[in-house]
Amino acid sequence: MFIGSVCIHKGEEPAISGKKGICNVFFSRCNMQCLYCQNHQISLRKGNTQGNYYTLEDLLTEITTILNMGVEALGFVTPTHYTPHVKAIIMRLHELGYRPVTVYNTNSYDNTQIISEFEGLIDVYLPDFKYYNSSFASLYSDTPGYTEAAKASLKEMYRQKGSTVVLDDEGLAVTGLIIRHLVLPGMTEDSINILKWVASELSPDIHISLMSQYYPVNEVYDHPILGRRLEPYEYEKVVLAMNEMGFSKGWMQQPDSADYYKPDFGLKHPFNE
Repeated sequence: MFIGSVCIHKGEEPAISGKKGICNVFFSRCNMQCLYCQNHQISLRKGNTQGNYYTLEDLLTEITTILNMGVEALGFVTPTHYTPHVKAIIMRLHELGYRPVTVYNTNSYDNTQIISEFEGLIDVYLPDFKYYNSSFASLYSDTPGYTEAAKASLKEMYRQKGSTVVLDDEGLAVTGLIIRHLVLPGMTEDSINILKWVASELSPDIHISLMSQYYPVNEVYDHPILGRRLEPYEYEKVVLAMNEMGFSKGWMQQPDSADYYKPDFGLKHPFNE
């Protein structure tokens, strides 16, 4: 397995990270190639992609070391191209007596059949719904057919989990579905269309994590659309639409959130936590 980082991350949603953080396994070489990826150091399929090769047992050693520190959740980040390995990790941990809350943190460019096979193994689905307009997916992420694949994957996750996120006594999610969406500059209508689809095809009771943390990485600094930060009024427009659709569960971000979500995977602790 080629992995960018195994670390404690405290910057996820409060119900995911809590106070202790989550043990995140960041898989390298993502199946999407977003021009603006904030994890670009580990996500590229070509060139100087950061990461290290792990055997299953080596990876389990790092994971259990973190779990033994009191961290109770295990996240798999961009796991789509490593789904057999994810299954093996979970089952081997069970054999060793570990039962962390498992979090499948995906971009939703997934195979629905594979998602169905995770029923009973994944506790919390944490998918992104990136684009409603497939042309944006092709243009900015090199993922033709993204929208239909994402819709099918999200429907399967919803079939398994419904709209209720079950929390423990400390407010941490133990099972459920949380849908993330990053609002991009100049693309508020696409964001609103995503929310309309979730409300009509799934449920407005779903927890939504609406993110404003976009910032232009060096690769898109001169891009005519993606080369700027999100304006506060753009984010507010999407928030207003979300409220009008009846969404009331989830999380929003402050306008200056882009200043705080800049990982450096050249460090052992990429998020400086």
